[in-house]
Parts: sequence; C-alpha cells; structure tokens
Amino acid sequence: MEHVLKFLKDLTKNNNRDWFEKNKARYVEAKNAFEVFLEEFHRELVLIDESLAGLNPRKQAFRIYRDVRFSKDKRPYKINMGAGFSPGGKMMQEPGYYIHIEPGNCFVASGLYQPDPENLAKVRQEIDYNADAFLHILKNKSFRKYFDGLDDFDRVKTAPKGYPKDHPQIEVLKNKSFIISHAFTDQQAKERNFYKQVVAACRAAKPFNDFLKEAIS
Repeated sequence: MEHVLKFLKDLTKNNNRDWFEKNKARYVEAKNAFEVFLEEFHRELVLIDESLAGLNPRKQAFRIYRDVRFSKDKRPYKINMGAGFSPGGKMMQEPGYYIHIEPGNCFVASGLYQPDPENLAKVRQEIDYNADAFLHILKNKSFRKYFDGLDDFDRVKTAPKGYPKDHPQIEVLKNKSFIISHAFTDQQAKERNFYKQVVAACRAAKPFNDFLKEAIS
C-alpha cells in the first residue's frame, strides 16, 4: 500500500489533468496494488460473511475520477482510493463494508449509508423494538476494541417523526446513516498484513451489519 499512499499524496498536490496524464503509469501501478489488496481482503472477508462470496473484488473499487458537473470543487480526481463490499455490489441499499485509503485518513467502515425512507424507517423501528439487542452489540468487548459507537456525520437535529424527544435511544434514532468506522495510521496501511487488520475490524462489525440486515429484510 506504500505505492498507493505515495501516489495519492502527490496527486493531492497536483490535482490536474496534465500531471495525471504524465503520471498515468504510476496511477496504473497504484490502482493494481490497491486491487491486489482487495483480492487478499475479500478472500478473508468471505470467511466471515459468505454473502459476499460472489463478488469480484477488483470491481468493488470506486473510480478515481470525480463527477464535477454539479460541484463547485472542480478538481478532476479523488485524493483517495475506496471500495465497497455488500451482497449486491458497491454499498447498495444494504449493509456492507467500505475501505478508504487516503494519506492521513485511512479507515474501514461498516453499516448502512443513507438508506431510502422505507429502509430508514425499518432500521429505526428495529432499534425501537429491540433496543436491548442493539445496545448489546454496541457494548460487546470485541466491538468496542474497534468502534466507539455510531458515526454522527449524518443526522437530523430533532426527534424523527413518530418518536418522542425523550425516547431512551433518541440520539441513535436521529441518525440518517448507520455507520461505524475504525481508523488506521498510514504506517499500518503500509504493513504486509494490513488486509488482516481490516478483516479483524470487519469481524467485530459483523453483528452490527447482521442487525441492520434483519431490520430491512
């Protein structure tokens, strides 16, 4: 992963088409190194979650090219490499795992990102009905080794419709995305067994994903 991080660091400083084209061979090398990592990761991940067995790991990577049509930020390239693993592909309307490689910001995330209104209502209802089971997952020792709780980047400011402001789980129910994440240092990402470290975090996240799967099934 060292070549990947070095390329992305240089791309961050030179995010323009001229530089990218001149360094296309470096990009291809970095892309291939990332995809080799995804193959190693996927081989171990299916031992935890067999629903992902049918995926082609190389095809789970997201494109590095940004869609700038409706963005004020006109930089043409992402400054990270990422990949999503869920049974239907790249983080569809179902729980899965996301890997993010970026200098100074490497992490793995699990859960359900911005579900549609129907699935969002189902998840909130499941937490409301089965709060004890949900909290047991969040308090589990293996879970706590990697995750502090839900990320709070995507929430409503007040109680969701149908839930009182004094609901015992109101802070969880405010979430519009149900995501947990674990950060890695750049040095960890450069280690040969990095994929095993990521898989270990995914193993701890599996019960959380299972709860969400049950909620929207």
